[in-house]
Amino acid sequence: MSRLATIREMMSAQQRELWCDLVVRAEKLALSRPAQPSSISIICRMLTVSERTLRKAFNEIYGVPPCRRLRMLRLLHARKGLLAADGELTTVTSVATASGFSELGRFSVEYRKAFGESPSQTLNGKIQTCYVDTDRDVGAISRAECA
Repeated sequence: MSRLATIREMMSAQQRELWCDLVVRAEKLALSRPAQPSSISIICRMLTVSERTLRKAFNEIYGVPPCRRLRMLRLLHARKGLLAADGELTTVTSVATASGFSELGRFSVEYRKAFGESPSQTLNGKIQTCYVDTDRDVGAISRAECA
């Protein structure tokens, strides 16, 4: 391997490390208030980066734009809430709104697409399948690979 190729690999690894750090910080910021999701532009301002930079970082790390990744994280937050909830005392609406979803019909469609069952089936313990279409919705690389 030539010296130039080695230098390029080192620069690429450093850039990936920077992208990972930026993505993790954006995710933490977005998940700090799941009931009040921040827009991408607000997250960028808080991180003092451009939207283009944030978009590039998410695409490099997960292969999806930040809005899709962050929406999937909120869906996962809702799923955890539904699985932990008492179906007698909790409603899908309360869990969805606590996870930052205001359009309940859209939430239900996205939830079913991601997990293969309706939110009410999850809440009532009638789980049919448990999968996440990671390549389409979350990105193929896990957050653990950034650490």
